[in-house]
Amino acid sequence: MKIIMIFIQIVFIHLFLLLGAGVKALIPIPIPASMIGLLLLFLALCLKLVKLEWVEQGGNWLIAELLLFFVPSAVGIVNYDEMLSWQGFSTVLIIGISTFIVMSTTAWIADKIMIRKERDTQ
Repeated sequence: MKIIMIFIQIVFIHLFLLLGAGVKALIPIPIPASMIGLLLLFLALCLKLVKLEWVEQGGNWLIAELLLFFVPSAVGIVNYDEMLSWQGFSTVLIIGISTFIVMSTTAWIADKIMIRKERDTQ
């Protein structure tokens, strides 16, 4: 039963992807449809139009399997000899630094949110 619930929630999350694609088709803005859909889901959650329980398990499963979605891209990079040159090294270095920045910022924001939640519950 839990697997069915996760599947339904993933389909519900994908509906926001389709909404984002619709917005992208109507308004030609330089933002990917997936990001527009994610923003729409975020707004729906903030405005309490969508309850967190409706997407939480599906979102957690997608995050847990996130690495699996990147494996084909990583394997595809091996086919390019340029990645072994200095240009490839600088590209990998930039990706590493930007990943560190994103992870650090995410951890910092999560820490601030947890501190705020702990303070509000006391």
